[in-house]
Amino acid sequence: MQDKITLVRDYLNKVKTRCTYNAAAQALGLKPTEFKKLLGDRIPENSWFVNTGAGEPVGYAETEKHPELYRTTRIIKSAEVLTRNLDL
Repeated sequence: MQDKITLVRDYLNKVKTRCTYNAAAQALGLKPTEFKKLLGDRIPENSWFVNTGAGEPVGYAETEKHPELYRTTRIIKSAEVLTRNLDL
């Protein structure tokens, strides 16, 4: 499972686009709470995963967020986008 999480994280870092925890979890066949536990440390590379309401990574300090986190307002909210683009 960690390989798939890394695949999604690397994709988001490449396209520099935020994605909701729910969309990522659903694409990987996990519950959002499971996904958050497996995600690991609060590092800039993981800050692309955000909550649905505010579009913010949960519990991240400003120094833990990726410097380009807000370069676009677009947020991936559908698991279909990830499954299509990553062959999940």
